[in-house]
Amino acid sequence: MVLQDATTHKVKRIQVNVGGRLSYQYHFHRSEVCTVVSGIARITLNGTMKDYSVGETAIIPQGMPHRVKNPFEESLVYIKAQRRTYFVEYDIVRIEDDYQRA
Repeated sequence: MVLQDATTHKVKRIQVNVGGRLSYQYHFHRSEVCTVVSGIARITLNGTMKDYSVGETAIIPQGMPHRVKNPFEESLVYIKAQRRTYFVEYDIVRIEDDYQRA
């Protein structure tokens, strides 16, 4: 769900169901900051995995491969703020994707 959309940034509320994961991806034109508001996020940044609990924040620099996963028994919700120099959805470069969008 998009909470705010401006020319310089976008803020979204993202929910990842139990067992779900997003594509392993990177962006040429945006950086992201993700803050967990419920559940636990397992975030992979450039091949390194770390779990983030409620209130913790992951900073994802422009160009860094990343993935958010929820292997836990509670739904995950996080807020993602994207800072962009140029924004279009095709700026998502998927390295690996469970939905065959790579």
